Amino acid sequence: MIGILKKVFDVNQRQIKRMQKTVEQIDALEPSIKPLTDEQLKGKTLEFKERLTKGETVDDLLPEAFAVVREAATRVLGMRPYGVQLMGGIALHEGNISEMKTGEGKTLTSTLPVYLNALTGKGVHVVTVNEYLAQRDANEMGQLHEFLGLTVGINLNSMSREEKQEAYAADITYSTNNELGFDYLRDNMVLYKEQCVQRPLHFAIIDEVDSILVDEARTPLIISGQAQKSTELYMFANAFVRTLENEKDYSFDVKTKNVMLTEDGITKAEKAFHIENLFDLKHVALLHHINQALRAHVVMHRDTDYVVQEGEIVIVDQFTGRLMKGRRYSEGLHQAIEAKEGVEIQNESMTLATITFQNYFRMYEKLSGMTGTAKTEEEEFRNIYNMNVIVIPTNKPIIRDDRADLIFKSMEGKFNAVVEDIVNRHKQGQPVLVGTVAIETSELISKMLTRKGVRHNILNAKNHAREADIIAEAGMKGAVTIATNMAGRGTDIKLGDDIKNIGLAVIGTERHESRRIDNQLRGRAGRQGDPGVTQFYLSMEDELMRRFGSDNMKAMMDRLGMDDSQPIESKMVSRAVESAQKRVEGNNYDARKQLLQYDDVLRQQREVIYKQRQEVMESENLRGIIEGMMKSTVERAVALHTQEEIEEDWNIKGLVDYLNTNLLQEGDVKEEELRRLAPEEMSEPIIAKLIERYNDKEKLMPEEQMREFEKVVVFRVVDTKWTEHIDAMDHLREGIHLRAYGQIDPLREYQMEGFAMFESMIASIEEEISRYIMKAEIEQNLERQEVVQGEAVHPSSDGEEAKKKPVVKGDQVGRNDLCKCGSGKKYKNCCGIGK
Repeated sequence: MIGILKKVFDVNQRQIKRMQKTVEQIDALEPSIKPLTDEQLKGKTLEFKERLTKGETVDDLLPEAFAVVREAATRVLGMRPYGVQLMGGIALHEGNISEMKTGEGKTLTSTLPVYLNALTGKGVHVVTVNEYLAQRDANEMGQLHEFLGLTVGINLNSMSREEKQEAYAADITYSTNNELGFDYLRDNMVLYKEQCVQRPLHFAIIDEVDSILVDEARTPLIISGQAQKSTELYMFANAFVRTLENEKDYSFDVKTKNVMLTEDGITKAEKAFHIENLFDLKHVALLHHINQALRAHVVMHRDTDYVVQEGEIVIVDQFTGRLMKGRRYSEGLHQAIEAKEGVEIQNESMTLATITFQNYFRMYEKLSGMTGTAKTEEEEFRNIYNMNVIVIPTNKPIIRDDRADLIFKSMEGKFNAVVEDIVNRHKQGQPVLVGTVAIETSELISKMLTRKGVRHNILNAKNHAREADIIAEAGMKGAVTIATNMAGRGTDIKLGDDIKNIGLAVIGTERHESRRIDNQLRGRAGRQGDPGVTQFYLSMEDELMRRFGSDNMKAMMDRLGMDDSQPIESKMVSRAVESAQKRVEGNNYDARKQLLQYDDVLRQQREVIYKQRQEVMESENLRGIIEGMMKSTVERAVALHTQEEIEEDWNIKGLVDYLNTNLLQEGDVKEEELRRLAPEEMSEPIIAKLIERYNDKEKLMPEEQMREFEKVVVFRVVDTKWTEHIDAMDHLREGIHLRAYGQIDPLREYQMEGFAMFESMIASIEEEISRYIMKAEIEQNLERQEVVQGEAVHPSSDGEEAKKKPVVKGDQVGRNDLCKCGSGKKYKNCCGIGK
């Protein structure tokens, strides 16, 4: 009965049936497409484009366009897309996620919707997780698109601006997710519209979509600039932390990865640094450095979280196991690790621009993705990205043997059993892929196999350059390959002809906290109906088991007198592992959802600022915009100085002083004239005088120079204030969770305060632009300049945005000069007090 109901209500099955009808339409067109010559087939592209201009839609063209691509793929690539691949292509075109198992030909599938949507001329982005795959797919699939008359570009990190512009101008652009996000941020920092590289975001197909939109969703992309900071404090904090003892001086929570000083540790710090109270405001920096040094020593592990290469700390991506060269942890954690490992400490950085993948990819008009494993995250894709997951049937039935987990008491027992299993399979000539979670595990198994005389390849972040070669050999007779999480995602393991009847054996050395990653590993075996076997080995000392109460199970094994060599094959334990994984996945989803809610506040603000910058860049004359800013500034100043109810209490002298200092010249506005007016009448004569002064300024130089001067001022002020605002929002975000203790919703507080801060920043931008326009001396050699040179960095590993201290390059203010804040006081009596 349940089976019947499932069939009736199975949405996926209904979608497959619907798409099957379209596949039949495509098949029916084959007899008319097959006889066409190459030239006639190419001519179809122009015909489709013309039909689009005459009012047909891409949906109308789908059956015929797919039939054309199928025929072209047969001729150019020697590969003819199967019916299930056509279905995958339809799902992608409709803005969904196609779940297609490993080896089912996702790359070829993507060419169908890519071609169809590129016909509009608005550009299609094909997104991959690394540059190797982007280049491979652009070269291989690019032949097909170019044969059909479309242009193909590839966007790489090392390219110049001109090369990037060319890549984005193509009909189809292959790129990594990181590069797309960073290009978007950089485009919103340029000073001339000719420097932009991206076009409006139209349609993207993301390969390994779960990796990018789920695993990396909490990772904000950050463009940062250098903030000068002494390295000595990192050295002192590092030396001090080395003297601390676990549990006595600090406590470490394995589940949350939180580490903090105990009372004894605090006392030790106060003695070591000769201070009375570590929590005194004077010692905020010291406490921060000690905390980061603690994290570096206790939480961050060499060869798991990072490696030391050529005197530098290089981050290891926790999801793919790849090295992330040129990326840095923020919040001073990278410097703390540098101090720990004794390499040169580099300066901390400040954030100039930031965005998460969640918000970047939601800006596309249409978004779709492909992966072998998305069903477990279906709710997230639907709720956050409005994408449905459609499971595409396999071309041939899966005959892989997925065996039940084997659980050992200790890690030693588990690894001995793993090595024994590998040796036995190796003797029979069966190829084996061993999946590990950390680099150190892969190196341990490698040593054990070497002792047994088993030749093997090792694939981890340290040698990912040979990744494609290693994976290509992994399906050969007797091959043994040890791989970290990445396990060659995107590259198929093809079986040698002599072992087609045995298939690949996949051995997992522990369960990942996400079922999806385990399923990806399983999916390496049994591709396209091949035989294969998968087996996970667990121990009670594995991290996932430790985090979720393996103590009872361990005690039971002790009571039963089980030794290290005896595994238990227990459904109860397997269920416990799965429920632990579901709990972790649930927690991670909640964290990503919450991050999105917080990030949405900054997203709305970012969109306003970036839209304004775009308008400034494209505008020929900013005078009207600047006059509007002056008007707002004057109205705010009048309101501020006349807010008391009794007229005698109005501070008209203060208003005149403010105007003389910031906007006008002495004598332009007289106190007695303003006293005769009501507050609502005061702004008019002041604004009239401002316009007069503006006109005087215009006469001093050619119009072209004046217009450029306005742009220089606007960019300088907006970029400086926005950078400071990002920092302020970051600090607000850091402390907001403490409000929860007062029965206040921290998110709502963050939204309200963030909005108030944004309004205050806009007012500050308007005031400062008005002041610079009216008071600044205009130089002959005007040039727009970046506030700070930016570079792409990697945020901290827990996915939290970094806290930064923005530094704005500016002129030094003399102690007796007027303070730049506009108060009218001398610098030494205002912002310079105590400096």
